[in-house]
Amino acid sequence: MAGEDNDTLDRVANFAATTKPSDLPADVIERAALILADCIGAIVGGAAEPDVAELTRRQTGDGPALVIGTSLTRSAGMAALLNGTAGTTLEMDEGNQFCKGHPGMHTVPAALASAAGRQITGRELLAAIAIGYDVGARVGISTQLRPSMHPHGTWGAICAATAVARILGATKDQMRHVISMSASLGLSTSRRTMLEGGTVRNIFAGVSGQMGVLAGDMVSAGFTGDVDGVSQVFGHVVSDVFDDTAFAKDLGTRWEVSRNYFKMHSCCRYNHAALDALAIIQETHGPLDPETIDSVLVETYSLAVELDDPAPQNVLAGKFSVPFAIATTLVNRSTAVDSFTMTNVTNPVILDLAKHVKLVEDPAMTGCLPDKRPARVTITLKSGKTWQASTETNRGDWSAPYPPQEIQGKYMSLTTRLWHEENAAQIWDMVNDLDAAPSVDTLFAAMATAPKDSK
Repeated sequence: MAGEDNDTLDRVANFAATTKPSDLPADVIERAALILADCIGAIVGGAAEPDVAELTRRQTGDGPALVIGTSLTRSAGMAALLNGTAGTTLEMDEGNQFCKGHPGMHTVPAALASAAGRQITGRELLAAIAIGYDVGARVGISTQLRPSMHPHGTWGAICAATAVARILGATKDQMRHVISMSASLGLSTSRRTMLEGGTVRNIFAGVSGQMGVLAGDMVSAGFTGDVDGVSQVFGHVVSDVFDDTAFAKDLGTRWEVSRNYFKMHSCCRYNHAALDALAIIQETHGPLDPETIDSVLVETYSLAVELDDPAPQNVLAGKFSVPFAIATTLVNRSTAVDSFTMTNVTNPVILDLAKHVKLVEDPAMTGCLPDKRPARVTITLKSGKTWQASTETNRGDWSAPYPPQEIQGKYMSLTTRLWHEENAAQIWDMVNDLDAAPSVDTLFAAMATAPKDSK
């Protein structure tokens, strides 16, 4: 049964179910389209990885939903699982610093999978993505997950379920049940996976997408949730605190898609402040010869200091290591996907340099979270000369955005791992013009024929 009129979950459910696509501001729709394009890029890029391709090969069965990056179709739930997993693998998907997670990759795969075979317009899809993103991100903002938990796969199930319910045309009461049910469909995730290179972590967002599709089927079949699953799960189970007021603050006027960030460095966001500061040093003094470096000191905030392993065991662990990220960037002069490979993880030159990178927490920098993500990098050369640079917020944050052409450049570099270049460019344009599309069918058809092995 629904809760009391005007309680917070009721307000959020009403907003999620009854907001018309035409009610969304033009800039919100535009941002949702850019997030969709960025997510598609991350999915296609990740689908090229051998373990993702092998997982896809092992999942059989027909269905209407596209496994993006291939010409295969599967059930909506399986497609959401595979696409969410692919989109997480390279650590190139967008995120939101205020909810401390990645709402886009928890929302988009489920929304795309559920839209397959349904007669919905481009704007309806973009509205579902923006609203699903908003509701789930607000849960992340309102709670403090246990420090031992990884945020992927937790409140992200609410992102997915809300978007799916929008596409299915859920009523306000159904939406309330969907949100409550999906709160209980999250995972008990281990934070150690990212630090130790446990690649099970890469599937967490995919499972959220799969659970979002399932929640849509469940509410359509008549299943119900508890009265307020959100505050119960996120205030008593995976966290001891849920800020009910924050959950609905500025609902419908502050859109979380408008406060997102995009990534250019192919690694954990907590590395980015140090890498941005390193880029400033290199722009000022030119490329550095790693052999001339004696030590690198990184002063930064607490979450980044956790990423201190100088000898990661695999690519995922390397993406969650500041010493490795600094070292591979100095050696390869790049922070793109090709700098974070097993060849680099085992490169003795990089590993030796990583041993000379020291991390120190600056409490004042920790105090700047979540609005800013600062770092100060000091490089000491063997000659005794020192170079230093600082940054207060990551490039790509909502307050320091990348220009769209840089985001497009990243998208092209990722999608052309599996797609023909001309197809990738056409799909970029189609997604960014999706607001005017009378149907999403043309986009799905273009993605299905884009892979290089489909021609």
